[in-house]
Amino acid sequence: MQGVVVPPKNKVFGFFLCPPPSWLARTDPRDVARVESRTVLVTDRERDAIPPKPPGGGPQQLGNWMSPAAFEQAVQERFPGCMEGRTMYILPFSMGPVGSPLAKVGLQLTDSPYVAASMRIMTRVGPQTFPALARDDFVRCLHSVGQPLPSLGGFGGPLPTLLILGVTDPAGKKRYVAAAFPSACGKTNLAMMTPALPGWRVHCVGDDIAWMKFDAEGDGGRGPFPVGGAGPGGPGTLGFSWPWWPQCDPQPCAHPNSRFCAPANQCPIMDPAWEDPEGVPIDAIIFGGRRPEGVPLVYEAFNWRHGVFVGSAMRSRRLMHDPFAMRPFFGYNAGQYLAHWLAVGEREGARLPRIFHVNWFLRDGAGRFVWPGFGHNARVLAWICSRVAGEDNAETTPVGLVPREDALDLDGLPGVSYGDLFPVSRPFWEKEARELRRYYEENFGEDLPKEVMGELSALEERVKKM
Repeated sequence: MQGVVVPPKNKVFGFFLCPPPSWLARTDPRDVARVESRTVLVTDRERDAIPPKPPGGGPQQLGNWMSPAAFEQAVQERFPGCMEGRTMYILPFSMGPVGSPLAKVGLQLTDSPYVAASMRIMTRVGPQTFPALARDDFVRCLHSVGQPLPSLGGFGGPLPTLLILGVTDPAGKKRYVAAAFPSACGKTNLAMMTPALPGWRVHCVGDDIAWMKFDAEGDGGRGPFPVGGAGPGGPGTLGFSWPWWPQCDPQPCAHPNSRFCAPANQCPIMDPAWEDPEGVPIDAIIFGGRRPEGVPLVYEAFNWRHGVFVGSAMRSRRLMHDPFAMRPFFGYNAGQYLAHWLAVGEREGARLPRIFHVNWFLRDGAGRFVWPGFGHNARVLAWICSRVAGEDNAETTPVGLVPREDALDLDGLPGVSYGDLFPVSRPFWEKEARELRRYYEENFGEDLPKEVMGELSALEERVKKM
């Protein structure tokens, strides 16, 4: 971080009014949100952390492993004396409402006042966590800015990276939706949108993280928001769909790695249940990516197993595969992670959320977006809610169920063509399936659940019949 002294007279920096004396903290562009090559999983067996590479395979894309001995050596090489001359902060914190069965308690040691301040915003810090500490039921967290200061920082990302929002229709019926997108695909804009569809309202439960478990009645998704703040990226997103954010010029207002965090309870559209220790009932899970061609605006998975396949096949742009938007965050073997999601669907009597995939980023031949996005994404949420309600308003395609032409509200969107929004071409999906098969073989190998490869084969057969 770079500290910049604000002159003694009131000055406006962008949209911030800084009274004297004040400091402006700026993120160094080299301080990225996460450094995936430096994120490691420490287990006794490598197989518990990452799938084995097939002979002749390329670099592993689904995690990095380190033995406990190698990790201990790395810590001992870096941490002795690293905080000398600085204040060490000891922060007992809870991820999630204190007392929630889904919450996790940790103890953070750091010599960064910025980290200490941010932890008080993003978590619940205080003596209410002491009972868990006394039981030795907590996660140890160690952080230092180092000596000398490093050029790259780190990022702790809890799992999984799902936003949660409450969607209320004009009749007053509220449903809760979780969504997982890769970076720069609109998670925070979706969680805090102003719907452009009359009568619809959105409330934010969380913009980035959710932990979901079955409840006592068998609902397959009760999700709390485990952090106490919001931390979206900055460039080119602010002021378009957040009514509580001052308007700014529609130009990139920060570098691509810029970050900030603010207390969630200061957001006027936070859902009344955002701190409910039992979480909220999840009716639908949405996956998505930034795909300029070939992938429809929205489609629904045929069933839970197909939905797990859709999540595993996520990618952004042409090259970046990002299963479940979790590629930087897998805490264990990614093949076992998929197997867990499949097992959830086999639970007897479970009421499972429906699974969807969205793509706000389709472009036409001239490179223009064919969907307006932002508040108009409420139109897609409206169709998703109608499917959850059991309405028969979808058509079957090889990739999933898409809205019938009369089921997606396009009123007031001149120039938006239904046909442009739902491209499903045989050449595109044949290539997509070939690339996905190669990706599975090179990165999951024999740890890929057979059900996922079976869904890929079924997609290939459906595409052949187009």
